[in-house]
Amino acid sequence: MKLRKLGFLTIGLFDGADPRPGHESTLEIIELGERLGFDSAWVRHRHLQYGISSPVALLAAASQRTGRIELGTAVIPLGWENPLRLAEDLATVDILSGGRLNPGVSVGPPIHYDQVKEALYPDTADAEEFGHARVRRLLDFVRGEPAGGFSGVQGFESFSDRVQPHSPGLGARMWYGGGSLRSARWAGENGMNFLTSSVVKAEPTGPTSPTGPTDGPTDGSTGNPEGPEESPDFAEIQLSHIRAFRAHHPDGERARVSQGLVVIPTDSASPAQRAKYEEYARTRLPRTTTPQGPARLMFAPDLVGSSAEIAERLRAHAAFREVDEVAFALPFTFDHDDYVQILTDIATGLGPALGWRPPTAV
Repeated sequence: MKLRKLGFLTIGLFDGADPRPGHESTLEIIELGERLGFDSAWVRHRHLQYGISSPVALLAAASQRTGRIELGTAVIPLGWENPLRLAEDLATVDILSGGRLNPGVSVGPPIHYDQVKEALYPDTADAEEFGHARVRRLLDFVRGEPAGGFSGVQGFESFSDRVQPHSPGLGARMWYGGGSLRSARWAGENGMNFLTSSVVKAEPTGPTSPTGPTDGPTDGSTGNPEGPEESPDFAEIQLSHIRAFRAHHPDGERARVSQGLVVIPTDSASPAQRAKYEEYARTRLPRTTTPQGPARLMFAPDLVGSSAEIAERLRAHAAFREVDEVAFALPFTFDHDDYVQILTDIATGLGPALGWRPPTAV
């Protein structure tokens, strides 16, 4: 399968004592991505850290400095958000961007919740719901379902019973970031697009037929009382998620999946950059060999090498062969010049090696 859409993902690090240069660097990287022909640029979401805490605001700025590239969030953790207010912000930025926003979201309680709940939800901390119902509310608001019981004119003001502005195409561009079979199935059942990253849960994969499992439990099990032997292979686990998602999505095999692995091509890298990249990957490699922590998370190895070498490894990756769009993740801690070199090599070397062509190509 040829790569149809080429994207990248950045965390947008900054110096806490002087945050503007880091934010400007992220905007400049997005502008560079558009010039290089990338189809999409995605930003991560970090609260109480030195990374982008308000990706929707940052992408509003990016929308005014670009004209074609799609802009995504990967992902907004909804435990920190009010779905109605977020729906307003998303629709506003989508309107400003000309319909280029791709919001990705996830569920679960905020990280370090016991330490932040009094600041975040001082009156309702123990009553907040952090599961799929929160996503369902956001989807309903974005898709134009009623948000209130009153519409009409009151005095000199007009009121709507749904979120305004309403951006009709935005509902079809909502993404769910998941790393388990249950998440993949839920995203498919609710008509979302699916973001799968370099982290998945090590769980039984079940059969990996082209359409995947179509019924049975939604807790990650396969329904077999004895169960298949658990696969330690990251690519096979991710493949099972992609197939389960499409098996439960109304669009079936046409349902959109974006894969986000860490790739670091070195075609134009300096010797110092190559050494830096190889050391980065080496220190992270041990976590990829066995499931990590109580959640049994599996991490994909970082791919470092020439574009030709990385393309060969990707073509051998079982899950990559099932997708035609990617959002390759930039490493967290690299410098601006490193990102320029990596993105340039992805756009001019790796992407074409995978069959991708920039939008301006004839």
